[in-house]
Amino acid sequence: MAQPAWQDPAPLGIGTAPVPEYGSGSLADLLPTLVAGQGVAGFTPAIAELTPADRNCVFLIDGLGWEQIRSHPDEAPFLHSLLHTSRGGTGRPITAGFPATTATSLASVGTGLPPGEHGLPGYTVRNPETGALMNQLRWRPWSEPKVWQPYPTVFTLADAAGVRTAQVSAPAFEQTPLTKVALSGGSFLGRLTGEDRMDVAAERLAAGDRSLVYTYYSEVDGMGHRFGVDSDAWRGQLMHVDGLARRLAEQLPPRSALYITADHGMIDIPFDEQSRIDFDEDWELRAGVALLGGEGRARHVYAVPGAQADVLAVWREVLGEQFWVASRDEAVAAGWFGPRVDERVLGRIGDVVAAAHDDVVITASDNEPHESAMVGMHGSMTPVEQLVPLLEVRS
Repeated sequence: MAQPAWQDPAPLGIGTAPVPEYGSGSLADLLPTLVAGQGVAGFTPAIAELTPADRNCVFLIDGLGWEQIRSHPDEAPFLHSLLHTSRGGTGRPITAGFPATTATSLASVGTGLPPGEHGLPGYTVRNPETGALMNQLRWRPWSEPKVWQPYPTVFTLADAAGVRTAQVSAPAFEQTPLTKVALSGGSFLGRLTGEDRMDVAAERLAAGDRSLVYTYYSEVDGMGHRFGVDSDAWRGQLMHVDGLARRLAEQLPPRSALYITADHGMIDIPFDEQSRIDFDEDWELRAGVALLGGEGRARHVYAVPGAQADVLAVWREVLGEQFWVASRDEAVAAGWFGPRVDERVLGRIGDVVAAAHDDVVITASDNEPHESAMVGMHGSMTPVEQLVPLLEVRS
């Protein structure tokens, strides 16, 4: 596979933000490409370099970006060996999509749609129906899932077309709204340990002449948030998941392709006043703001009625050297959320959208104490957050 043209230009304004490669090299393009190769009608191969296989498996490692694998050859010898040369294929980075966060990325994977269409454009976003912030990872407060995200998943359409389809993940995820709107279709097989998931994924892959299996591991992300991607705890998880990936690759049945990817990368942010700007303590940033959504490195800012222009001007003046700061219309026109944004999704996007390009976050110590205490962060469009692996092993 050729390397994508995506790169990080000089951060001089919103026009220089490195927009994800929607339509040719993003997470939303992976499953449509795979099922197109399996003969499922209505899909086209967006990632042109991928060769069709009868049996496809996607192993998504939460929080393990391309740059993290590249920087840790000793802790991840198997994954690192796949970056440029793998068994029957080659590795390359693709882009997560904006924002580079779990709920958004998992919805992009499962629906095959960019955020502007599937409608999960951030960690927390305003629900236009209620005016309240909704956490799209934890689905609080409750919103009807099929109204919030009405499109069928790629798994559902592939299963209906005769592809043997399964998701293998932790049992706790089976009934979550996020799973239902993003990853449902076919069979859900809950397994507690990573080793069991790898074994069951291989078994399900072999169970059909055409099969599509998705499996997931979350603990790398958890250790990164808690201790940072420069910690021994995180390195230990990386070593563990490297072994899991090898275990799955060594069990591939004939005519199979395994794709190892992630939902985002991660960056450690120092605990100092220059790196962590506390919205709850900053009167300038709070002025005219009704709600602060998103997360530290990818903020949705909702202004009080009539204050949108003033909020945009202040956020640009205060943060313009460290963040890409755009109005909703500018971010949509620039393609941050994809080439199209559905009407139902527009009101979920902030009046102002701020994406960090420096090593800095906007915390909210009073309203987001847990998130504000995290070491590892993600969400923006920098390479370390945005680039995720697409590592291929074929049998």
